[in-house]
Amino acid sequence: MVKGSQSFVFESQPVIISSATVGGPLEAEGPLSGDIDILHEDPYIGQDSFEKAEKLMLEEAAMKALEKAGVNRDEVGVFISGDLINQIISSSFAARTIGIPYLGIYGACSSSMEGLIIAASLVDGQKVRYVLTGASSHNNSAERQYRYPNEYGAQKPPTSQWTVTGAGVCLLASEGQGPKVTAATIGRIVDMGITDPFNMGAAMAPAAVDTIETHFKDLGRGPDYYDLIVTGDLGAVGHKIALDKFKEKGININENIFKDCGMMIYDREKQPQVFAGASGCASSAVTIYGHLLNEMRKGNIKRLLAVATGALHSPLSYQQKESIPGIAHAVAIEM
Repeated sequence: MVKGSQSFVFESQPVIISSATVGGPLEAEGPLSGDIDILHEDPYIGQDSFEKAEKLMLEEAAMKALEKAGVNRDEVGVFISGDLINQIISSSFAARTIGIPYLGIYGACSSSMEGLIIAASLVDGQKVRYVLTGASSHNNSAERQYRYPNEYGAQKPPTSQWTVTGAGVCLLASEGQGPKVTAATIGRIVDMGITDPFNMGAAMAPAAVDTIETHFKDLGRGPDYYDLIVTGDLGAVGHKIALDKFKEKGININENIFKDCGMMIYDREKQPQVFAGASGCASSAVTIYGHLLNEMRKGNIKRLLAVATGALHSPLSYQQKESIPGIAHAVAIEM
């Protein structure tokens, strides 16, 4: 059911019957490690490239989610996934192994919630019974594509963020037990002219605010409807900008319920190499499909608004002096 200009309600309320996450070495040292199903000490994970390692993490997360639910691959109608690597090869090559009909998406770091919106739409529309959806990223593969290979040892500014090495997947069903996907708001491009690839938080924050404000207007809700509103990877810089913009707009969001996955998955004091926090598709995928869904299953969170944020630039657009377009997609998940 359409609500307002950019939102809709899922009348059948598709259920997240299982989810699984995978993390790398730095994620294993972070505060959310206890909610990550599979942790790897080696960033290569026994593979001969970081890209192949990322593909393997996505495969592991997908198979773990199916195992948890006791669902066979042949029962799943669609696998939806996205990542940051050129032509989303981590997702496409993982889909080759998984063997489920596949929809590849690209929303940069917003891919996790973009995939969940599409998955919920398919289940709500009674097109399929089960949909598997997820996203992945790898610090080393993302750095050498978007900025400089880590081996160069290039100095980074305080505004920079650390791309999460990991993958998160959830299995959505037409019925069952678990958190329910109840509504969504599809974001629009917001571009404030930011050109610095080391300041993703500033580029994405206006889009996050725009989507959250639209979600409230379309559904007639206020911030107090949710126990937690979480963005995907604004980091410390973008999170502060978002809070300031909410104040400018007269939207009163309590800082205790407005959090950011990029500030949750690492401990910035004990892990100073992350600078402003986490980024990457796996920032939201690992945090939401791992820690936050676990908190919902425990009864600690009843209503969650998950807002994955993305910077839709590329090495080519950067070289052509383009600014960085921001996007954010919001999904309401309720227990």
